[in-house]
Amino acid sequence: MDLLDPVVLEDAHVRLEPLTPAHADDLAEAARGLEHAWYTSIPAPGAVADDIARRLRWRDEGVMNPWAVVHEGVAVGETTFCNIDQANRHVEIGHTWLGLSAQRTAVNTAAKLLLLAHAFQECDAIAVEFRTHWHNRQSRAAIQRLGAKQDGVLRNHRVGPDGILRDTVVYSILPGEWPAVRRGLQARLDRGDGAA
Repeated sequence: MDLLDPVVLEDAHVRLEPLTPAHADDLAEAARGLEHAWYTSIPAPGAVADDIARRLRWRDEGVMNPWAVVHEGVAVGETTFCNIDQANRHVEIGHTWLGLSAQRTAVNTAAKLLLLAHAFQECDAIAVEFRTHWHNRQSRAAIQRLGAKQDGVLRNHRVGPDGILRDTVVYSILPGEWPAVRRGLQARLDRGDGAA
């Protein structure tokens, strides 16, 4: 299976649906109340439709496979396969955000388990990468709890919209590490620990 193929991924905790404009109202509501830290790129409620359009444009360009994160029938966030390199079977999981109602629940853990299983087991990925801003300590801690290993820091990697330079921390999981990562995520879900 190709990393760009639109597919529904689902378990008892979450459903990942290919992102469409029909998710905009739910996602605008989910974005309400989120603190928009300078080091994140969560859309404001009024910008959700533009965010969806941008993700769908990147999908059409072959560099992103976007999903709506749906919990109990309501879209509560977004996640993607991004920076897709199908020829080298390499992908990043990123551009993820969740509304307040889904944070610190099983939703994120379950979504990551579904995405990683799809990448490694269905798409035969040889590396799954995660990237985050150096200053996004919450995201860095969550990625480390997944079992990803830090590859390095890309210093002055990007210029932000405010002109501030971003250092990007790069993590990855390899196929040989996937069984232990899968077991850890499943154990977290089994004991009801949603902090991933």
